[in-house]
Amino acid sequence: MRTLLSRAIQIDPSFHAALGVIVILAIAEVFFATSYYVGRARANRVSAQAVTATVARAPAASAPAPAAAHPSVSPAAAVTSPALSVVDQLLRDGKEFRERGDTTNALARFQEALDSEPDNTGVLQEMAQTYESMQIFDRANDVWRRIKQISPSDSATYALADRRLKVGVPAPPTVEPGGAPAEADVPARKDVGGNADGPIMGISDVKTKETPDPETETNLALEIGIKKQPGTVIDHNKVKILVFLYDVVNDKDIKLTDADVSNEWLTSKHDWSDTNPEVLLVRYVRAKTGGALSESSLSEAAAKVRPGQKGRGSKGSADIGQRKYLGYIVRVYYDDDLQAVQAEPSRLLQQFPALKSPSAR
Repeated sequence: MRTLLSRAIQIDPSFHAALGVIVILAIAEVFFATSYYVGRARANRVSAQAVTATVARAPAASAPAPAAAHPSVSPAAAVTSPALSVVDQLLRDGKEFRERGDTTNALARFQEALDSEPDNTGVLQEMAQTYESMQIFDRANDVWRRIKQISPSDSATYALADRRLKVGVPAPPTVEPGGAPAEADVPARKDVGGNADGPIMGISDVKTKETPDPETETNLALEIGIKKQPGTVIDHNKVKILVFLYDVVNDKDIKLTDADVSNEWLTSKHDWSDTNPEVLLVRYVRAKTGGALSESSLSEAAAKVRPGQKGRGSKGSADIGQRKYLGYIVRVYYDDDLQAVQAEPSRLLQQFPALKSPSAR
């Protein structure tokens, strides 16, 4: 019995070899299977991380788009942009008030700005335009004249003020009962017929110059260029020039001046044979304590000029009311025929229309 059992437990060496090969193959198969599944799990995890990162970065990439829509509102610009000065802020506030129709507060803002900078032509210009919108033309003209005084003669502000004083603000035509509308405001350097000059004579230019004088309230001069038309021959005895100077009384009424008015020729001969144009100088002097012309003699206050003559205004009895210079009308006649008219402000031509002949006054 022992012999049989002894033979049964003996193992062939080839069996060991085969068993070892099987074990090795099993281990290899388990290793390769484990590597395969671990590799797939790692690949899936990396892919998921990549998708998550892409999705998370997408909004960040599109974030600059709103900034492109508003390039001027960047934090850096908001910090570095300079603040408005006090005068600029008042100027902007005044313009906003005027646009809303609140001219009272608009003028108050402009005046407050001028208290800080009295020679600020930008503020003065807005103030003059506000007065014009209120149809307070006398004060508007005072401001325009101030702008002319402080601006260089070759500047745009000087040219604008000069143009506003000459052209003025057109007034709406008035309609007489049962009649046609009155003529519109006549532009500067136009005669009553709308022509630039008459057939024989014309007005080349009118310059107003004010001279500071501590002994007078107002001292100014008008230099009036009177020209003949090309190819014409002038008989100086037939030339008549009327210069009317006007004051505003109590900031509302317009009347012929009661100031001291005189005239003289700055050019020699004044017969237009050698010089063209001839220049006439008309002086306006208002004394600080001077008298005034009576109402009955105001119509004689105009400087009636004939070539070769020198004239001077006169004074009369006192007139009630505070007066200051407003402007002028110049009319040129030849052989009693109206040739040219110029006024500053031009709306004076509506209130004091010209007559075809000076003898009809």
